[in-house]
Amino acid sequence: MADPSYVGRFAPSPTGLLHFGSLLAAVASYLDARAQKGSWLLRIDDIDPPREQAGASDQIQRTLEHYGLHWDGSTHYQSLHTERYRDLRDQLLRRSLAYPCNCSRKQLAAYHGRYPGLCRNGTSGTGACAIRVRCDNTPTSFIDRIQGVQHYDLAADSGDYVIWRKDDLVAYQLAAAADDAWQGITHVVRGVDLIDSTPRQIHLQQLLDFKAASYGHIPVLVNSSGRKLSKQNFARPLPTGDPRPLLYFALELLGQEPYPELRDARLDELLQWAIEHWSIATVPPLVEVSVTAVTPPFDV
Repeated sequence: MADPSYVGRFAPSPTGLLHFGSLLAAVASYLDARAQKGSWLLRIDDIDPPREQAGASDQIQRTLEHYGLHWDGSTHYQSLHTERYRDLRDQLLRRSLAYPCNCSRKQLAAYHGRYPGLCRNGTSGTGACAIRVRCDNTPTSFIDRIQGVQHYDLAADSGDYVIWRKDDLVAYQLAAAADDAWQGITHVVRGVDLIDSTPRQIHLQQLLDFKAASYGHIPVLVNSSGRKLSKQNFARPLPTGDPRPLLYFALELLGQEPYPELRDARLDELLQWAIEHWSIATVPPLVEVSVTAVTPPFDV
């Protein structure tokens, strides 16, 4: 029986197929949950239809199963919960914690990613509006299980951020914060490229009286050219052959030091060893790790 005090999740977006960087995050979150005898949930972050790839959601699930990463319960699709997100948006608007913004990208280009509050007292332009949440004197700190103590000042770092898009789609920050709370997620293990999202999600959970999770952010992978493995950089989809070489490679990059003889073990034996020996304390607290840090089984 799963320990209810630990609920983890893996939340890929179906904008493309899983690549090795995705697998590394999935393996880390899976092992952290199973080592604690916790639940591991799968959530498909399908909230950006213009960027989604047909059939990707099903292929993501088949790939996880192929690599032995079986989740608990049914798959959670964010696209089925738009009205619940809308209710949260409206709640924040009614409480004057959020406001409409019709600033254009051209208007904001000079501010280098920090919103200067142009629409705080009324919209400053014309056209469709996004919804931004207010960040008034909101220092946020949390202890990352891999990266250590993190301090952010949202007002100074990013300013008021978008929770609802101009094209009437929920923004990632609100959807992730809400679903983590609704699903009872207690532990999030994901890539360090998302660590700047964590204070915003904690901030939203505080505003909505949701309980925040514990976070651990693993290093992102870069290829031999120094480019992050990502769909945007055309990282190769995970192969459908023998899953063991890439799983063994993932364990090496995660600092788990698998025994050499495990290279020839069955898939279930390799994963069972990884669960029994999992240590998040040995995951390298780096921003980036090259796939060439150890010998890759083939070009990832």
